[in-house]
Amino acid sequence: MSHQPDPAISRAGNATLSVASILAESARRHADRPALHFMGTSISYSDLWDQTRAYAGAMRDRGIGPGSRVAMIVPNVPDFPRVYYGALALGAIVVPVHLLLKSEEIEHVLRDSGADLVVVAAPLLGEAAPAAARAGVPLVTVLLPADAGVDLPRLEVEAAAAEPIVRHTSTRPTDPATILYTSGTTGTPKGAVGSHLSIVEQIHCSLVDNFNLNKDDIIFGGLPLFHTFGQTAVMNIGFRVGASIILLPRFEADEALQLMVDHQATVFTAVPTMYVGVIEAGRRSETRPPLRYAVSGGASLPVAVLEAFSDAFGCDVYEGYGLTETAPIVSSNPLFEPIRPGTVGTALWGVDVAIADPEIDDRIELLDDPEALGEIVVRGHNLFKGYLGRADATAEAVVDGWFRTGDLGTYIDGVLTIVDRKKDMIVRAGYNVYPTEVEAALMRHPDIAGAAVFGVDDPVKGQEVHAAVVPLDGHTIDADAVIAFVKDRIAAYKYPRVVHVLSEFPLGASGKVLKRVLVEQFTPVGSTEARAD
Repeated sequence: MSHQPDPAISRAGNATLSVASILAESARRHADRPALHFMGTSISYSDLWDQTRAYAGAMRDRGIGPGSRVAMIVPNVPDFPRVYYGALALGAIVVPVHLLLKSEEIEHVLRDSGADLVVVAAPLLGEAAPAAARAGVPLVTVLLPADAGVDLPRLEVEAAAAEPIVRHTSTRPTDPATILYTSGTTGTPKGAVGSHLSIVEQIHCSLVDNFNLNKDDIIFGGLPLFHTFGQTAVMNIGFRVGASIILLPRFEADEALQLMVDHQATVFTAVPTMYVGVIEAGRRSETRPPLRYAVSGGASLPVAVLEAFSDAFGCDVYEGYGLTETAPIVSSNPLFEPIRPGTVGTALWGVDVAIADPEIDDRIELLDDPEALGEIVVRGHNLFKGYLGRADATAEAVVDGWFRTGDLGTYIDGVLTIVDRKKDMIVRAGYNVYPTEVEAALMRHPDIAGAAVFGVDDPVKGQEVHAAVVPLDGHTIDADAVIAFVKDRIAAYKYPRVVHVLSEFPLGASGKVLKRVLVEQFTPVGSTEARAD
């Protein structure tokens, strides 16, 4: 039977949904409860929303509105949620920028995202201000002291003079909310566009089936909020239930433990390197926070670390898995079931996980063997909208409706286990490092003929960044100088801590450097090397 077209069927619909409602609703429901604990002070939900509405008013007066793109380079301070939710409340798209990027990297993000405004915390102006000037993007600051002697507009001053917005702007569920930059396999940073639907649905599904979180909880907020893990698993999910968040701008283990004790934290959400640090801090202090449970993500958590943390702090650790393109949670060990150490648990409600043949690129061929090892593919409400301006990259990543994660694993009896990475991406201390980007920086060195970057397992960082380099004929290479050279050109978490000087690379039949051979060769390390810790 054929049907005549009808607008009620064919149009996008009248439903609205906004990530900004997370803070707006909690300001109404939990007005007097503390939303944030920061440097000895607490900010209530109603006060935080009032401040956010004022920030939104100031940005509105600068022409920011629906569809505008607001970049922000702000650490874990109260200004982060003020700017984040303030921009979203105007219907704008938020572009959180990694705090460790260098000026050229920031410039690329500003240009590529089409930023209409960038909000920069004063301590980060050294790298960000020149980048904004070159990109031609208007800049406003936060946290700039009145007597700093710097002639830049201050968002706090503009907010105090602005008329606060009354309510947040309506957005459709599939409208873009965030642009988060990830390099993928190409090494060229790409903006992954996330929708209001993916973020909000992610939170609700997590709260119903995975995390036993409520308004009385106090969450450790040391994960960087510019990253999808911190945004969703700490800030958005915490604010949705009216919980309190302890903000820590820069993670330091002893300070983190003391803050959790002082504020009586009940939930610890962190990457594996933070677990290692807090375990060590716990050996130096007998005081303990009343943790109910802990959540780990961002990189594989060694079972030994999980067990050591559980023993030291008397709570279970629930490990999960996700990516920037999946908002980010794909799966986790639910609190309502026994944990399965060494696995990343079961798929989030509404998220379909399968194992595909990793050797087939142009289509998805699901593997029939229930215990097969293959590429993890995902579909569901959590998928991103695509890579900004990169239809080709989007088409490579999303095939037949499935997102190709590039990770190898098994999915046995509904439990997902990550076995290896199909791609060469390195995860150092919870941060993604893309070898081609580091190799590009190495190849600027005047003495280097070739460079190969790879990850070697590290008990503290998860993986450490190693580089093998071959000198130009007649040139010699000082490995320490190479490390210093690259350190000045890319973010601190990316540069290689170990450089191996080789006469030639191990090559495959096609002439491709065999990085797996390098990993085997330098675990443990051999050859001429320099190491920077």
